[in-house]
Amino acid sequence: MVKKTFNVEGMHCASCVYVVEKALTGVSGVKSAVVNLATNKATIECTENMDNTVLHDAVKNTGYALSMPEMGAAGHDHHAMESGALKEQTKISLIFVGVSILIMLAEFMLPANEMMSEFFHHLMPILATYMMFIVGRPYIAGIGRFIKYKRADMDTLVGIGTMVAYLYSFVLSAFELQLQKYIDTDHTYYEITIVVIGLITLGKYLEARAKTHTSSAIKKLLGLQAKTARVIRNGKDIDIPIEAVVVGDLVHVRAGEKIPVDGEIIEGESVVDESLVTGESMPMSKIMGDNVIGATINQSGSFVMRASKVGADTMLAHIIQLVQDAQGSKAPIQRLADTISSYFVPLVLLLAGATLILWMFYGGTSGFIFGLYSMISVLIIACPCAMGLATPTAIMVGTGKAAEHGILIKNAESLERAHKIHTIVFDKTGTLTEGKPEVTDTIPFGHETENSILLFALSLEKGSQHPLAAAVIQKGEKLQSKPQKVHQFKSHVGFGVEGVIDNHVLFFGNKRLMDKEKIDYSEMAGDIKALEMQGKTVMILAKDTSVIGIIAVADVIKKNTTQAIAMLQSKGIETVMMTGDNQQTAEAIARLAGIDTVLAEVLPAQKEAEIRKLQKKDKVVAMVGDGINDAPALAAADVGIAMGSGTDIAIETAHITLIGSDITKVVQAIELSQKTMRTIKLNLFWAFGYNVILIPVAMGVLYPVNGYVLNPMLASVAMSLSSLSVVINSLLLKRYRL
Repeated sequence: MVKKTFNVEGMHCASCVYVVEKALTGVSGVKSAVVNLATNKATIECTENMDNTVLHDAVKNTGYALSMPEMGAAGHDHHAMESGALKEQTKISLIFVGVSILIMLAEFMLPANEMMSEFFHHLMPILATYMMFIVGRPYIAGIGRFIKYKRADMDTLVGIGTMVAYLYSFVLSAFELQLQKYIDTDHTYYEITIVVIGLITLGKYLEARAKTHTSSAIKKLLGLQAKTARVIRNGKDIDIPIEAVVVGDLVHVRAGEKIPVDGEIIEGESVVDESLVTGESMPMSKIMGDNVIGATINQSGSFVMRASKVGADTMLAHIIQLVQDAQGSKAPIQRLADTISSYFVPLVLLLAGATLILWMFYGGTSGFIFGLYSMISVLIIACPCAMGLATPTAIMVGTGKAAEHGILIKNAESLERAHKIHTIVFDKTGTLTEGKPEVTDTIPFGHETENSILLFALSLEKGSQHPLAAAVIQKGEKLQSKPQKVHQFKSHVGFGVEGVIDNHVLFFGNKRLMDKEKIDYSEMAGDIKALEMQGKTVMILAKDTSVIGIIAVADVIKKNTTQAIAMLQSKGIETVMMTGDNQQTAEAIARLAGIDTVLAEVLPAQKEAEIRKLQKKDKVVAMVGDGINDAPALAAADVGIAMGSGTDIAIETAHITLIGSDITKVVQAIELSQKTMRTIKLNLFWAFGYNVILIPVAMGVLYPVNGYVLNPMLASVAMSLSSLSVVINSLLLKRYRL
């Protein structure tokens, strides 16, 4: 199976979405089809050999059209092009609306003037004809789709409403002499056609402009890409297009420039601002051997890097693809709205017909006119647009906002599910902790100093490859003194090392090494136990037969871990740490982090089973991890969250990826999910509530109470504002501070 993405032309409401999806899923070989009203795109999962012509024909038979999306920045300007096309129509429409309103006011306020009345009598049909057949072409097309394909949408409703008003008025004008004996031919409804189409066109223009901001995150990410790169060829710097850079190229990056592609620094050092990609506010120091990300900014210093990922393989390209996929996906709550909307337009048509019939039977002498008026209002005030836009616009803004903060959400379902999380399970190493041991304590004994202890340890461990040795070496190398020469070096596997320095035999290792060499360390037993209770590994240094100091090493917790755990607990979320470490070490780390529950001595193969156990307790479980052995657990969790500093397989398996290593982004992801879901629910409440309340008003339920019949022109204002309010409410998410 493969995924294909197409632009869908002609969609205006949730009913359109349902029709196109149903047409595509009805094609043999199509597994699923997701159509997004906010992006006007269809994402189709189908067999690899599927002929695009078959898909095009299936959609064409419903009155819509598929087209191939443009690549790059041009592919994200759909709403900008739409608003540009509507802009000129809106200008003309507003002029015509203004003229028709002035004519209505003049007829109402000025003294009767036969010549002026005759002029207005002929001008209004001309204005209405232009509005109906030029500006109103999409609505006539909606009527055509209804007749030809038996598919009704928002354009159908507006088209029928305005066309009925136009045709009724045209008949009165054309057969005025013949009809004036039976009906009042002076009262035409051309102004309804003019004002309704004009105001709806204005509403569509404002809506399209507002929708351009929902995809601003993608445009911003695309704008981050460097246009050129300065590569070293034959010993010279030459500028080439970014597309021409290949893996292995040596790229020279100067201060103030954008880093063109992902790579590794092989010469020089610098400070890099990665905030636009990772969301990290503080610039990061980079030295030889460090990786750098394309599109980030080299603030100071010049360096040479070797390109490791180019084109579609770079982190920025990966981020853009993930955001696109998420914005094009559909949340479960949206599927419910789309299903309801599929029945909405046919129901409105039935209600409009029933309104006319009821008024004709029970409205007395003016029943037909009131019925016509009310029927047009019902058709125009009904707004499936708001229902169709309620969810996808919020999803677009929410996922875009997340990407700006270094939180990549794979699909809308993951964003929706995250707000329900009850329990979060954290892997320890590399997630809660830095993932590499560091020297945390150096305690000298006797006449020794911290520096002398570290120098002895550095000298003994200089040639070792053990992870604990690496921590000692890293700490010792910060000293000004050079390592001393070691003679008769010997490694005791599982115990430690020994060697001769300045004719003294030194031993450096665990308690078992001291016991083996019969060296007494009882005087330091209290310090050793206290450090071990903190989850630290203690190494003892002895000279000849006496202990001269201890060095404690630990995989320290990240600086924001405690803060993040406290924030999650304040939201009522249970926190669990899962690790292969022994119980004592695990509990010590958990105490430091403030975690509720510890699952210690869990083998990699058992992690998935532990997630399943929690889920059986009816809990929505999230798993946060970074390693290959976390992948099964990430996949099993309701929401898998991968640290972006982790392995590719963990990132690929997860539902949410956090770029970098800041664990507070877990809290931000949950907060954003909660805020987005609140926005969606408010949008849907407004969209459904608007229709439930105002459609009966348009039908005339208030007439027996206060004699009020809703003017179709006011109905068009209400309908336009309904769609616009949903989009604007979604855009308010952009102002939310994480």
